[in-house]
Amino acid sequence: MTVHFVGAGPGAVDLITLRGSRLIAAADVIIYAGSLVNPGLLESARADARLHDSAKMTLDEIVTVIAEAERRNETVVRLHSGDPSLYGATHEQMRALDRLGIDYDTCPGVSSFSGAAAALGIEYTVPERTQSVVITRMPGRTSMPEGEDVASLARHGSTMVIFLSTGLLDGLASQLVAGGHDRCEPAAIVYKATWPDELVLTCTIGTLAATARANGIESTALIVVGPCLGESQTVSRLYADDFATGLREARS
Repeated sequence: MTVHFVGAGPGAVDLITLRGSRLIAAADVIIYAGSLVNPGLLESARADARLHDSAKMTLDEIVTVIAEAERRNETVVRLHSGDPSLYGATHEQMRALDRLGIDYDTCPGVSSFSGAAAALGIEYTVPERTQSVVITRMPGRTSMPEGEDVASLARHGSTMVIFLSTGLLDGLASQLVAGGHDRCEPAAIVYKATWPDELVLTCTIGTLAATARANGIESTALIVVGPCLGESQTVSRLYADDFATGLREARS
């Protein structure tokens, strides 16, 4: 028996990995994040698979379901949205399984921050403009570690993708400005990236909250700010004629 933590991808059913899809089809038990995972992914589950919506469960209840499946030597898929390593709350589940001596592995998934870039038609790492991406969030019921507040991270001037902060956009804008950004700088809100009802909104840092309110967006959105959104004429050196690589000689 093994527990498979599986990344469901950002939303679109066909953006789950092949491995993840195979694991779902073979599972005896599937515990899925019902508020975030596309229900279409469960259509490939076996007819006799037992499904549990973790949106209605506590950590102890999740671990109990897994432990009972382990006693029956059954295979469990723990289906998380996006990639399990980002805001997946997998750490505490894994530690609980360690204490019980239950084996597990992880099947990575396509993160919603990748889906957001696709929706915006951008590259996060534009040559000579921005080469780093900060993935973070605003504090809510979960606090932020010291030194990881948005203002501190914004001072780097890097591209930023902000999760779990749609209801805190006034505060987010203030933190970005405190970190050196201008309220007139471009920003974007990507609601439900890759889902059928995906919505992409471009605005400025100063109008983030008003834009979200005007479009009825209260959750399930990513905020993108930073140099990746600006116009740039720079190009990568990778394919330049005079740039040699281990597989291609310079041509001029």
